[in-house]
Amino acid sequence: MKILGISAYYHDSAAAILDNGHIVAAAQEERFSRKKFDARFPQQAIRYCLRAAGITLREVDFIAFHDKPLRKFSRLLQTYSSFAPQGFWSFRRAVPAWLTEKLYHGRLLTAGFRAIDPQARLSGRLLFAEHHQSHAASAFFASPFDDALVLTMDGVGEWVTTSVCTGSGNKLSVEQEIHFPHSLGLLYAAVTQYLGFKVLSGEYKVMGLAPYGIPRFSDLMLSHLIEVKPDGSFRLDQSYFDYCTGQMMFSEKLCRLFGKAARRPDIDLLEPFHMDVAASLQVVAEQVILAICANLAQHHGQRNLCLAGGVALNCVANGKLLRSGVFDNIWVQPASGDAGCSLGAALAVWHQHLAKPRPPARGKDSMQGAFLGPSFSQFEIEDRLIKAGAVFDVCDNAALLDQTVKALVAQEAVGWFQGRMEFGPRALGARSILADARSPSVQRMLNLKVKNRESFRPFAPVVLREDVADWFDFSGDSPYMLFTADILPEHRRMMTEEEKALFGIDKLNIVRSSLPAITHVDYSARLQTVASDTNPRLHALLSRFKQATGVPVLVNTSFNIRGEPIVCTPEDAFRCFMGTEIDALVVGNCFLHKDRQNPELLKDYKHEVETD
Repeated sequence: MKILGISAYYHDSAAAILDNGHIVAAAQEERFSRKKFDARFPQQAIRYCLRAAGITLREVDFIAFHDKPLRKFSRLLQTYSSFAPQGFWSFRRAVPAWLTEKLYHGRLLTAGFRAIDPQARLSGRLLFAEHHQSHAASAFFASPFDDALVLTMDGVGEWVTTSVCTGSGNKLSVEQEIHFPHSLGLLYAAVTQYLGFKVLSGEYKVMGLAPYGIPRFSDLMLSHLIEVKPDGSFRLDQSYFDYCTGQMMFSEKLCRLFGKAARRPDIDLLEPFHMDVAASLQVVAEQVILAICANLAQHHGQRNLCLAGGVALNCVANGKLLRSGVFDNIWVQPASGDAGCSLGAALAVWHQHLAKPRPPARGKDSMQGAFLGPSFSQFEIEDRLIKAGAVFDVCDNAALLDQTVKALVAQEAVGWFQGRMEFGPRALGARSILADARSPSVQRMLNLKVKNRESFRPFAPVVLREDVADWFDFSGDSPYMLFTADILPEHRRMMTEEEKALFGIDKLNIVRSSLPAITHVDYSARLQTVASDTNPRLHALLSRFKQATGVPVLVNTSFNIRGEPIVCTPEDAFRCFMGTEIDALVVGNCFLHKDRQNPELLKDYKHEVETD
């Protein structure tokens, strides 16, 4: 039985397909359309999923959509009636789109599918899951646990912003919910916007900015913005926010509370004040998450926890939750955002609607390392690169690893394109840029010359699973880069008194450890472990780098520039390679060096991309 899952029309559209409950493929539309967070009908992602499953659209048994539009419209109407007449103009702008499009997702979906197959019929095959049901299903049914608690937190689905489910076998039961407008995700988004970053993309920046600041506003936030009860449930004071009725996430009252106007992006510089606000917001978010989880563990006696929803991508909070010991085992869905709801909706149909059993977990999740996207044969790679005008050598495996390690040791940035593309927001070694973590200049070089992004943004380490405990205060698996861990003391460098006295961004260029490129200002790192069974080629590269240097760690960042989706095809990889200061490119068994390329193909295209 084939089940196609869809998420679309809000942000980060995606498609996923199951074959008798087995995850065959999943991908975001943005990777094909090259439009970041593309919200349109995921036609190209669907076409890819059908090809991967070896079927036509007519052979799909069920199509699962990730939320229920009527319930969302009900929220819009009830919110307006609660706040009327405030927000009338916002309501007036929103209603026509709902009345002509969003209420009629069946019509939109039918039109989209008929563009793929003019004879497509959805009658009897189209099912709608609730948004948080999709999140929860993506977390539990793909997890390595036979039973677990499932916590989902995001901005808002239909009504729900936070949900707790118990999962056992093929069953998910809702235990608790928090409803709109009270939302930890929307609180984080509002402060993100106040700090001058874009909602839905800038939250990562706020998390990365937080360690540069002092959380001196956390008590202010807890006494005015959010009331947190002992069990972790919370309420937001809506007078500080405007997302119910206006075009902004926050109100002027929030600016008065902090005593400063909102930062204007690309105009106002980041100051220690903004870093302190970011630090305070992160502390508040962590306190809420830890309080919820401590209460759940106490009342349910469960030792396994699954996480999904946009808030679950906060790897700093995840790391602190793991270290707290509240749960023995924590598994985070690597596609925790709305893209992952496409997979969750399909899994919900298979296990909940059709009551199909789950296979025994046996300690492994079913995400296949999140490598669920397109791959290209060596023949296809060479053909596509030749047509793009690339100059390359074709190497055997040993020579390829030697060439790549030589480039890395020479402090070069290497584009690494191998196997199936990752599903979710993280590059996990299939569409990555790699560099030497021992270099004190790599973070600044990658941010400013390659990624074209803010200099404070941290980079993640990728490390051999068998060596992780020798370098980090961590002994488990972190294949999806969703937990932070501290560098072990023996690898740290003692800071001078003058260095300790520095504030804010002045801390950036201080060497803190023997791995300065991945050591954040608080000695933490967003950790990815690599095992030989999930990513054998990257594992082999790390092993070869360790033989050459004694260090089993590299920098791993996504293969793209700021504002652009992660590369999908060999052509995307070559374009990014030629449009940045990446020095070398490895695609399959092809090795390319910048010095050998046609200079007429060099193109700085960062100004063509809308910044995030």
